[in-house]
Formats: sequence, structure tokens, C-alpha cells
Amino acid sequence: MTTASTSLPPSAIANTPLVSDISVGGMTCASCVTRVERALRKVPGVVEASVNLATESARVSFDAALANEAQLRRAVRDAGYEPRTAAIANAEADESKWHGFASVAIGLALSAPLVLPMIGDLFGKHWMLPAWIQFMLATPVQFILGARFYKAGWHALKALSGNMDLLVAIGTTASWGLSMWLWFTAVPGEMPHLYFEASAVVVTLVLLGKWLESRAKRKTTAAIRALSALKPETAHVIAKNGQEIDVPINEVLVGDTLVVRPGERVAADGVVTEGSSQLDESMLTGEPLPVDKSANDKLTGGSINGDGRLLMRVVATGSETVLAHIIRLVEDAQTVKAPIQRLVDQVAAVFVPVVLVIALATLLGWWFVRGDIEAALIHAVAVLVIACPCALGLATPAAIMAGTGVAAKRGVLIKDVQALELAHKVDTVAFDKTGTLTVGQPRLLKLHAAPGTDEGDLLAHVAAIQRGSEHPLARAVVNAAQVRGIQEDASHLATDIRAVPGRGTTGRIDDREWFIGSLRWMNELGVSMDQASEHIKSMLNEGATVSSVAYRNANSDQAPVFAGILAFGDEPKPGVNAALAALRERGIRIAMISGDNRNAALAMAKRIGLREDEVIADVLPGDKAAQIAALRAGGHVVAMVGDGVNDAPALAAADVGIAMGTGTDVAMHAAAITLMRGDIALVAEALEISRRTVAKIRQNLFWAFAYNVAGIPLAAFGFLSPVVAGAAMALSSVSVMTNALLLSRWKPKE
Repeated sequence: MTTASTSLPPSAIANTPLVSDISVGGMTCASCVTRVERALRKVPGVVEASVNLATESARVSFDAALANEAQLRRAVRDAGYEPRTAAIANAEADESKWHGFASVAIGLALSAPLVLPMIGDLFGKHWMLPAWIQFMLATPVQFILGARFYKAGWHALKALSGNMDLLVAIGTTASWGLSMWLWFTAVPGEMPHLYFEASAVVVTLVLLGKWLESRAKRKTTAAIRALSALKPETAHVIAKNGQEIDVPINEVLVGDTLVVRPGERVAADGVVTEGSSQLDESMLTGEPLPVDKSANDKLTGGSINGDGRLLMRVVATGSETVLAHIIRLVEDAQTVKAPIQRLVDQVAAVFVPVVLVIALATLLGWWFVRGDIEAALIHAVAVLVIACPCALGLATPAAIMAGTGVAAKRGVLIKDVQALELAHKVDTVAFDKTGTLTVGQPRLLKLHAAPGTDEGDLLAHVAAIQRGSEHPLARAVVNAAQVRGIQEDASHLATDIRAVPGRGTTGRIDDREWFIGSLRWMNELGVSMDQASEHIKSMLNEGATVSSVAYRNANSDQAPVFAGILAFGDEPKPGVNAALAALRERGIRIAMISGDNRNAALAMAKRIGLREDEVIADVLPGDKAAQIAALRAGGHVVAMVGDGVNDAPALAAADVGIAMGTGTDVAMHAAAITLMRGDIALVAEALEISRRTVAKIRQNLFWAFAYNVAGIPLAAFGFLSPVVAGAAMALSSVSVMTNALLLSRWKPKE
């Protein structure tokens, strides 16, 4: 998959790096990751390359004028790995859980007779097989089942680097070769102690470990596969002749009218044109309850229709749908490398060469001290086998994938892995008020007209100017006018309508210029509102948002004349009090940032359980980012939660930006985390998922490092046999993956 912006001019596109995702087969450990990245970065034109062992994929940014995807794939192949198509990668992900077990089963069958004498020794039984039988059993395992290790190890040697395969190949070959040497040099009639079982069992255990690991990997990508499965194969389109025809989902066009039958999945994003029903959107939003849908309501592709038949007009298809956007966000989060993983990769780059040196030192040390080449070689083999850095390469990406997967199921989309790694440190959460803590659909509560002005006529004028605005207060005015039966007519046609950011709106009706906006703006314009001061004070004390209306003759330089005041009210979102209390229980500092006057903000704060010192009011849209900077002072880690265009700078300025999925696209693009439903209880869930993910990363890294730190000295000093080392090495990778997958069972406390 290659993506690039196509809305830019050709010159800009030429300089914009393309991004390509390449599936890479054959990687086995953290050292492989380093090798693939190094090979890709050597391709002229490549800006950056990031490889993920858990997803077995590479994300490459490159200059299209200097490189292409074919060159990138060739670089992967030349490095000794297999560049795979998306179709092959997806097919492997969907394969049976027993896929690939045949080679493991053969290895187990051939190795079992070699291990049996070892078990007999425990009971004083001597079941040692003749040397030629041991040879016949071990050799196919070593050179047929283990061929993959020789192939990958050879490529690593050619690149003057090392990986897990090289360590396994050297170690098991040494065991097999030592057995052959002892067999051929043995005194006739004597049965020497051979080590065929060590080579065969180690190869088999490594294959078993990789098979278990691949099964676990498929589980970590289950979230993406489940989301992709939401897309239906066909759609029911109403043709021009009015007939209903079935077409492949890829042929659906924007503007088509689709039929959504009861129980079916919605094929694309659109708007209901006819019918009513309830839709299950739980896979997209995490909301378990069905949502009522009727005419003019939005439908999201992938959601499941209830028992009603719907007609819908398509507004987005293919890669432009909400579902495709969600899948992209989850894929991006699972592909991009976490900051802590970069440190792991630096360690892995020197790990294998260091292990080879330690193994050589073990060989020479035992040989010099004991003079026993057999013991020296076996202990060196144990060092090589137990040191394989499989767990090291999987520790971080496995936890990241599991964390982002469980977050997606809960309706929390994490598009920035750095935010996932940082969110657990958040000690301050700042909320935008309107649309985030409140419903965001204010109502016009009161209208007070100046003496001599008719309220109905004033409302008609204000509605005429606000009719084209998308501002919540403007919509409240228009709705109030409609409720009162005031319709747009020729006597109230507004022209020259202009929005004044952070202040209000102006427009012209006939020969008058009207001003509708904040009290502060009226003061700036010189409007005298003394006659309405008591009404304004009363409304503000009630927590209402108050706007004022004034007018003056067109082209006049005099101050506008006061015409009336408008009082608006909003409602808190359901469950907001409990959600804020849950954050406070975690020891998190809370702040509410609002553009409303302080009295209105305090009134709402009282309703949702916030203290006076937690309210920041009278904040202009452009100043929200500065307020975030102030909250960050003293080393505080701040998350900003918002939903509007004017929240985007603050979302970007925060350590962790959290956008409400019910808000604007601008806010979602500026934020690192998106909550797919307007429930701020998901904020605490996002922070908890981050905490648990980071805990899993730390546990996995501790286990991976501790395993090697403890295992290598034990093997070097002769306390571990190659067989035990192989079992421990396989167990370490499986343990890391299993520990990460425990995240998928997480559920918030009820």
C-alpha cells in the first residue's frame, strides 16, 4: 500500500515523501529488524524506515523521484528476507491455527526417540540407541527442518551481521558435528556419548516456539482483521430505472442510493433518506446499545441495521469512509515504532556479535581449564542457543499491538504510539466545555428586547443573519425562530454576513448593519447596555451564556444601538459527573477551559461537580493553546480533550491530545487519540489502557533482558545443557507474547 497527498500542486507532490507498507517474511528476532531497516535506508531516496517484528511489516517513507516500491522490495529480498504482498500476508493471517505445525510435528516425532534414553537414565535404564539410528533421526531434523536457519544465517553473515538464526545454526551444527566426530573416532566396540539429541531437540524446540509465537501474533492483529471484516461484499443500489440491483462494494459511488435491509451491515457512509431503524455501532464506537436512526441521520459503514428497512444516500466510499479511517489509524499505531523500542533496537544491533564473542570465550575457557573439548563445545552451544534475542524483539511491539487492539474495541483510537506510551504519565486533564463536557446543543432560553423593539421582529432579524452559520448558538437561534413559526421571508433577507472570530457575527438587513455577539465585543463597539444590566446580571447568575444584539445605520461610524440580549443554556452530558470523579480518584488534576464568561462557566462547573479553581473562563479560541502551556508549567503532563475546530491548536499543544469522535475532522487530525463516541468516561479508559500497555512493555523487557542476563552466565559456567537452553529460549518468546495478549482481556471496572 502506498499513499500520498493528491490535493497538493504537482511541484509539492514531487517533494512529498510517499509512504509504503511492505509485509516482510522471515524475520525472527530484534537483530533482523535492524538488518531490514539498514537495508531499506541504503536505498537512494529513502527518508525513513521503521520495521515491526510483531506485525512483520516495514513502513518506508521515500522520495518518489529517487525510489519506488519495487526497489524497496528488492532491498528486503537482498537482505535475506521475503517481501510479501498484502494478499499473501492477509491469507497467512487468516490461516488455520494449526497451519505450519507439520514441520514441528515431524521434528517432535524424530526427536522423541533421542530424548527417551535421557528419561531412562533417570530410572537407571540404559536405552541408548545405536549411533547410526541416532544419526538417521537427527540429520533430517538438522538439515531439512533446520534449513531455514542456515539460509537466514547465511544472509546475515553476508551482511556482516547476526541474528537468531545464525546462533541456532552455529550451535546445533556444532552439536551435530561433535557427535559425528565422536562417532567416527570412537574405539571399535565402544558406545561413545553422542549429542545428536541436543541438535535435533534444539531445532525442534525453536520451531515449536516460532509456531506458538506466530499463533500469538495472529491474535494481536485480530482487531484489524475484525474491523476489516465489517465491510460487506455487496451493496443494494437503486438504479436509474428504480430497480434494486446488487453491485460489488468497490463499485459503489458517492451519490448512489442504497437499500439497507434488516440485519445487514451498512455498505458505506451516508445519510438516511427514508425509513427508521436502530443500528448496532458497537464495533466502531464501543457503545453496546443500539442507536436510533431516521431521516437525515448519518450512517457509518460497517454498522449493523436492526429490524427496519432504510434508504440511504452515499457520501463516502472506499478509503474515505469512517471505517477505513479507523483501520488506518489502528494500522498506523501498530506499525510505527514506539520510542522505547528504538533503545531496544540499538541494544539488539550489538547483541549477537557480543554473544558470539561470549560463546567463543566459553569454548576456549573450558578447553583451557578442563582440557575437555566436548564439554567446552557443549557449553558454548548452550550459550549460543539461550542467547537468541527473540523475546527482545517482540517485547514492545506485541504489547503495543495488544494495547491498541483492546483500545479500538472500546472505541478508543490511538494513532500515535508515542501518545500511548506517554498517556500513563498524564497528571492533568483539560476539557473544552461545549460539546465535550456538555451536549453542545445550546437552546435559546430567554430573549429580552430593548424598549420599543418587538421580540418577534428582533428574533426574525437575528435568525436571518444566523441562518447560514454552523455555530451552536446560531443554530439555537434559528431553531427557536422555527419553533415560534418565524420563517425566512423577503422582509428579512440578510446580506454581507461576516463572522468575527471570538466575538460574533455581523450582517446587513435593508439599511441597517446588525451586530450579534459577546458582551465584551459590545463594549469594544461602544454599545451602551445599561438599560439591560439587571437582566444580564440575572441571566449570568443563572449560568446562561449571554449574547447581545445591536444595530446601526449602514455605513455609519457611530456606535451601534442596543437592541436586545439572548440567553443560551446547555446541558451536561450524561455520566459526566461520574467520569470526572473517576479521574479525580486517580489523582488527576482537572481543568475546564471555556470561552464563556466566568459566571456561566462556574454555573456549569457546579452542575458537573467541578470546583471554582478548576475553571478557566473567558478564553478566546486562539488563547487555548497558551492555557495548555500554562498548565504544563512545572513539569505537569497535560492531556487536552476537545471536539471543535478551535480546539485543534490546544490539542496539538498538549502532551496528549484527545479528540471526541463526535466532533470535527480538524480536531481528530490534531489529536493523538480519538474517542469514537462522545463519552468522556473513555478518557479514563484511554489513560488506563496506556498504563497497562506500558506495564506490559516493562514486564516483557524485564523478562527478555533478565532471561538473557541470567541464562548466558548459567550456560557459560556449565549449568545449562543445550536442550534446556533451547526449551528456555522457546519459552521466553511465547511468554512475552502471552503476557502481551493478556491485555486483550482487559475491561473497565463497572
